[in-house]
Amino acid sequence: MRVTRRSALRLLASGSLGIGAAAHGDMSAFAQPKPSTLRVAMSVGDIPLTTGQPSQGVEGIRFMGITVYGGLTRWDLSKSDASARIIPELAESWDIDPQDKRVWRFKLRRGVKFHDGSEFTADAVVWNFDKLLNKSAQQFDPAQASQGSLYTGSLAAWRKIDDYTVEITTRVVDSVLPYGLANVFMSSPAQWEAVGKSWSKFAEQPSGTGPWKLTSFKPRERAELVRNETYWDKARVPKSERLVLLPMPDANARVAALLSGQVDWVEAPPPDAIPRLKQSRMQILTNVYPHVWPYMLSFEDDSPFKDVRIRKAVNLAIDREGLVKLLGGLAAPAKGMVNQGHPWFGKPTFDIVFNPDAARALVKEAGYSEAKPLKVKIIIAPSGSGQMQPMPMNEFIKENLRDVGIDAEFEVMDWEALRTRRRLGAGAPENKGRGGINNSWAFWDPDIGLIGPSTEFMKATGFNWGNYRNPEAERLGKAAKEEFDPAKQDALLSRLHEVIVNDAMWIWVVHDLNPRALAPGVKGFVQAQSWYQDLTPVTVN
Repeated sequence: MRVTRRSALRLLASGSLGIGAAAHGDMSAFAQPKPSTLRVAMSVGDIPLTTGQPSQGVEGIRFMGITVYGGLTRWDLSKSDASARIIPELAESWDIDPQDKRVWRFKLRRGVKFHDGSEFTADAVVWNFDKLLNKSAQQFDPAQASQGSLYTGSLAAWRKIDDYTVEITTRVVDSVLPYGLANVFMSSPAQWEAVGKSWSKFAEQPSGTGPWKLTSFKPRERAELVRNETYWDKARVPKSERLVLLPMPDANARVAALLSGQVDWVEAPPPDAIPRLKQSRMQILTNVYPHVWPYMLSFEDDSPFKDVRIRKAVNLAIDREGLVKLLGGLAAPAKGMVNQGHPWFGKPTFDIVFNPDAARALVKEAGYSEAKPLKVKIIIAPSGSGQMQPMPMNEFIKENLRDVGIDAEFEVMDWEALRTRRRLGAGAPENKGRGGINNSWAFWDPDIGLIGPSTEFMKATGFNWGNYRNPEAERLGKAAKEEFDPAKQDALLSRLHEVIVNDAMWIWVVHDLNPRALAPGVKGFVQAQSWYQDLTPVTVN
């Protein structure tokens, strides 16, 4: 059944987008719960990479990164009423060389053990950076390097000072380095040696420093973890004995599993299922967090989005309030990369509102119309980390665009395949002829949210998929990277946001509210204002 802008709202009202038709599949694969076991239905289609740098985007990090592994820094996920912030983890503290602000020194936490019992030291940190960035190192792993490239692009050099001190030098002055290091995870060198220096064997017997230990997994089916009784932070030793992770890319199947008691926790429940979930006494939790659902645009020579009139037309053609209704109120219309009220929002002059007449006028001025539509191909995924309801939303937007003279064709692929295509960039042969890609996006730090997507000097990060170029954005991005005063940095970033919104760099659609559904017996969870969430305080009664 094709879901259109008009029919979607009717279906939503009638419940025809409900869960009943999707409650198929072999539920016998789910083990019966044991005491103190938390079973989570993830929105991804496979178990994330288990070797240290997880695949499957932010959801992979949420469930296989910060659970099994640790970084030099981490997000404080203990509060629901304030934005998550970066705090020390495996590094106790850090400082910057006053003579050369590219040089950082990290003092490591003593007494931390990997799951295999080996000690975490400066040698392990250097070994792990080599794992991701030194192609001549024995332990270099292309799979992990690809996943970690989002966060390691600024690193130029790293070395051991003593057993508990590491020096890191960045390519340019990089005031936001601690943000990225929260996503660079430490695998055990001793365990890698013990399994024969094989990453494939390490994947089956991984060893990190995190609060959970992975004991077994079966691709596309399940992963089983147990709590790390000797975790260094005694306050964060998990309250549950076991954690079971179940990949379920189909949103309705996740809801069916929750209602039938097969799982305790569901990521991203579909909006039309919320009333039934509430009737069944399920807990529906939401919170603001740094996330936007956009289309990244190509600025290659064959892309129609090189024309700012077309970029602005698409932004004006979308009925975001209608989409919010389609999402059951679990989202807010986007007026740029960051939400209004955010310190980086600024005062852009291009107001992103629903104005189809203005959109048609811009499309006509660019040489197209409903009779002679502009044809554009966009890469999308049917599900994935933070993707909410991508198929109904994309079909809704497709009709919006058709109304103003733009004929959008969607190339649908698996979420991880889409992420690979995003990392390749719009200029790659695989992406030739594609005008955009629908990859949900975070803005938890300046690099990921604003500087990376809008500048050329951060090209190595893979954030600037479309090869966007703007001299003023470039200038402001570099200035923000070199500014260590938070207030001054915020001012620069707000001006950068004004530039990219006025230039309609991307098509920004909605900010969602990070919904999840929990069984009545799930206790102790604090939903942080973050993509990441801490499962260590959670219990199931």
